[in-house]
Amino acid sequence: MDYSPQAGMRPVLVTGAAGSVGAVGRTVVQGLRRRGLPVRALVRRDDDRARALRATGADVVLGDLTRAADVAEALDGCGRMYFGMAVSAQYLLAAVTTAAVARDYGGLEAFVNMSQLTVSEMDATSGSESHQHRQQWLVEQVLDWSGLPVVQVRPTVFLENPIFRTVFSSIAGDGIVRWPFGKAKTSPIAAADVAAVVEEILAGPAGHIGRTYELTGPRSQDIVALTAEISEALHRTVGHTDVPLQDWLDNDLGALELPGHVLQHISTMARLHAAGRYDRQAPGVTEVTGRPAAGVTDFIHQNPELFTA
Repeated sequence: MDYSPQAGMRPVLVTGAAGSVGAVGRTVVQGLRRRGLPVRALVRRDDDRARALRATGADVVLGDLTRAADVAEALDGCGRMYFGMAVSAQYLLAAVTTAAVARDYGGLEAFVNMSQLTVSEMDATSGSESHQHRQQWLVEQVLDWSGLPVVQVRPTVFLENPIFRTVFSSIAGDGIVRWPFGKAKTSPIAAADVAAVVEEILAGPAGHIGRTYELTGPRSQDIVALTAEISEALHRTVGHTDVPLQDWLDNDLGALELPGHVLQHISTMARLHAAGRYDRQAPGVTEVTGRPAAGVTDFIHQNPELFTA
């Protein structure tokens, strides 16, 4: 690809481009390429997902975000970048390494960071959050100090998160939601909406630099309202059963056999749900994209195989 100044805009670097849960990075690459923008996608391995990214016209490079040389090589010649990474014990090292390289590089007009809404309620000594939350809070501090042209994106829990995949998994067979959060409310967001926000910022960062966007679904609701919405979307009655949180963690979530760091993070998110910490509503999707966030009904219509036997 010709990325010379004569060819126009410098490429946008998208990290985490081959991610799985929600696939925000991959969706951002696809959206930017549909706009005709040059994209460099950083992935860990050359597999089918990398080949699919190449098929969009993206320049795919291999690298490890914890290795400064890899980040520098990927960033060379780029004008904007998105930093996103799967839940990992290496997240803090990767993010700080990337920020340090980006600062030395000095050529970015936008650094869009994928954070998480929970960090908005944290401070230097808060301790009820997960190890991943703590890392994300620290990364926001580092980026604030860095002098980089940062935009913070803080989504709430994704509808694609293992929490909701597990909670919804009994609908297809039993017609019920196994709900471990009592009377708590929540406002999950579709990953596609998060990707749309990131894409919009990267496509035109002017006016966004220095901003923080908090993203939720269109409404915060309890299990009664949630099952009513699911029932209407499926055109059949869906009920719910209250499950003790620890039983759900041990059995429902435990059955997924998640890696230790991921399990600790998801388990903590579940506990924070039960404590009411995800009863939030924020207008970030509308602020950036000009349209409302999709809701549970939209998610069901887009993923019918998850809800039917």
